Amino acid sequence: MATSPTGPGSHGQGFIRSLGAARLIALAVLLALLALCLLFAWSTRDAMANLSFLRGRSGAASRAGARKAVVDQSPWQTAQALAPLAVTAEETAFAHEAQRLADHEVDQAFASAFRQERLEAQHRVLTGEALALSQKVAQLQQLIKQDQAFINSLTRAAQPTPASGKGAAQPVPSSDNLDVAKAQLGLDTDELTDAQHDLARASGDDSDEIQSELAAREAAMKKFDTEDANGGQVAVVSARQHGTLAARLRSWFNQTDRNRLLQQALAQTQKDLATLTSEHNALEAQVSSGAAGSDANAQDSTSKLAGIRSKSIERQILSIYDDRIQTTRQLAAVYDKWSKQVLLQHRIVLHLILQSLAVILCIVICMVLADGLIRRLLSHSGLDRRQTYTLRTILEVGIQVVGVVSILLVVFGIPTQITTILGLVTAGLTIALQDVILSFLGWFVLAGRNGIHVGDWVEINGVGGEVTHVGLMRTTLLETGGLADTGYPTGRLISFLNSYAIHGQYFNFSTAGQWMWDEIAVTLPAGEGSQAVVERIHKAVLDRTEENVRLAEQEWKRGAHAGSAALFSAAPSVNLRPSPAGIEVRVRYVTRASQRFELRNRLYQAAIDVLHGGGAAAQPA
Repeated sequence: MATSPTGPGSHGQGFIRSLGAARLIALAVLLALLALCLLFAWSTRDAMANLSFLRGRSGAASRAGARKAVVDQSPWQTAQALAPLAVTAEETAFAHEAQRLADHEVDQAFASAFRQERLEAQHRVLTGEALALSQKVAQLQQLIKQDQAFINSLTRAAQPTPASGKGAAQPVPSSDNLDVAKAQLGLDTDELTDAQHDLARASGDDSDEIQSELAAREAAMKKFDTEDANGGQVAVVSARQHGTLAARLRSWFNQTDRNRLLQQALAQTQKDLATLTSEHNALEAQVSSGAAGSDANAQDSTSKLAGIRSKSIERQILSIYDDRIQTTRQLAAVYDKWSKQVLLQHRIVLHLILQSLAVILCIVICMVLADGLIRRLLSHSGLDRRQTYTLRTILEVGIQVVGVVSILLVVFGIPTQITTILGLVTAGLTIALQDVILSFLGWFVLAGRNGIHVGDWVEINGVGGEVTHVGLMRTTLLETGGLADTGYPTGRLISFLNSYAIHGQYFNFSTAGQWMWDEIAVTLPAGEGSQAVVERIHKAVLDRTEENVRLAEQEWKRGAHAGSAALFSAAPSVNLRPSPAGIEVRVRYVTRASQRFELRNRLYQAAIDVLHGGGAAAQPA
């Protein structure tokens, strides 16, 4: 009959059909989710590769979409973000120095912002709504002064004064007017505050916002100063604590990322330095040109005083710019040194990684040499081919296991939870090797008084034979077939794990004489003389097995307890059964296992002689 050819496509289709519709749908959904996860992971691969605030400063869209601070605090943000990345004591020192310089630079930036705002306020010309709000603020300030003066007068009036000549006090005015005056002062103050805020928005005054940012910064710095800093260890000691290859590789990649972030911070600091230098030069040129013109245009003392104050503020701002430029230059130098320190540690870790790889290569070389040595030694051994192959396999597997474990220890090190791991491994090995353990314990049972030994005739798990070897793990039989049937050896060697001695059962037929029960069967025709024929057959069996009966009973009684000695009898017994041909006579007797077939033939011959002598037609069964 022709069969359809099968190929890779048919096997694949069969596998798909075996999954079923539900599993196929679930597999498709899982694959789609995996693809989405990989896609988003790839699209966000640079999420941790840059400093977020540096990336935000470089994009116009980010500046437009987010609220921009009046004072640039990015130097401190950069130093604060890089500080937790410090690993060694050297890096920690650089991180603290960077934080100190960045903190000073931001403080100077706030001072410069306040002075710049004062300078702009002096030269600001108010128009429209801003002018009206300015006049309102001036009126409210004047009103508050009047309210305060009125309250002071009421307070003085409320104090009692001694009367002249009589020693009695004048009547004190009511305090209701004082309370009303204070409430009016509070109302006018609130209105002034609101008007000042409206004026700041209308005129573009950022003083309040700068003050708010400064207050937030002072609160953050107070919290930062209360935190303890860990000094860490020096670079060489810290690197050598990574004793495994996995830890050294992880440190390698962390150092690469850290150096990239430091280079970004350095580049941004250098950019800030160039910006500050440009702003300083522009302001200095403006101050120089403004000073020449103000001396010629000064007409009265008021305008001259205002010009002098403006020039003073401008010179203060220039001085702050000089300080900020110097601080930023020092900050860039710190980031550069920090980056070089990371590169030095990078080289130290590379040296340690090469050491680990060299150890792994040595382990692999030792495994190869040990395998060749084993093959060389076993090629000249006196063992047979099968034993040589088994021993070589065991040794090679042992070498490979030791090598793999050694490599894993080099890569991952000794597990920290060694007690728990050993307990779990022991429990797993106990479950997996329970047959092996029971086999080893079974050897002690078999080596005991009621065990089995080489040369015994036994039956184990329904297989009978003669014991040829009893080892620590296995028992080997030369199969002889069922002991109740043939008793001839089949030539097959059968091995059993010794665990059968613990949770199984076995039969040992090997007393001193290796006795066993056997029987012969003869069919007689029904008649009056059948009973006499049965008795003569029984007597013939008794005569020919008398010696075996005596020896068997003696051996059995020696092996039994004293109280049960009378229960043992090896005398032949006769059983009669009806059959279609007449009467079936079964005679059961004891015999040695080695003489079983010879004795059976002699008993059959005796039964035939008895039947022929009695004239009955017998049919041996």
